[in-house]
Amino acid sequence: MNNRLLNILFIGLTIVLITSSCAVKYSFTGASIPPESKTVSVKYFNNISPNIDPSLSQTLTEAVKNRFVSQTSLAVVQNDGDLNFEGQITNSTVTPVAIQGNQYALQNRLTITVQVKFTNKNNPELNFSKSFSEYEDFPSTQTLLQVQSSLTTLIVDKLVDDIFNQAVANW
Repeated sequence: MNNRLLNILFIGLTIVLITSSCAVKYSFTGASIPPESKTVSVKYFNNISPNIDPSLSQTLTEAVKNRFVSQTSLAVVQNDGDLNFEGQITNSTVTPVAIQGNQYALQNRLTITVQVKFTNKNNPELNFSKSFSEYEDFPSTQTLLQVQSSLTTLIVDKLVDDIFNQAVANW
């Protein structure tokens, strides 16, 4: 019985040593972050869209920070993180979709576009500058003011997924 216990402990210790010596940190979110990356910084995303939603900049900036806090072990710093995000909200538009034969739109679409510049100090080949765009549809019987808050939350969640995956998922 003692030998069996020693074998189990040896196997367990071997597994721990092998997995802790990997060159890349993995998380259950699919993120692969090099162990030398310890911090992330997210600069405020200015809204330069013609249709300015006053809370959108803060909402997006905080959502990106929160994703890294909740799904990685990186510490958020004010400036000059090992991973750095900056950018601007370039467009926020409402367009008609699902037009009927009588030229009446059954639904409208809120689309938000953000330009993101990502810098990875420890792995510069992963740097990018890219535009991300996501949308949500809503019934034409509702005004944008009635649905804007809930739609913005859904769209920002999608944008943050896209940004996070592009920066650290590497798949």
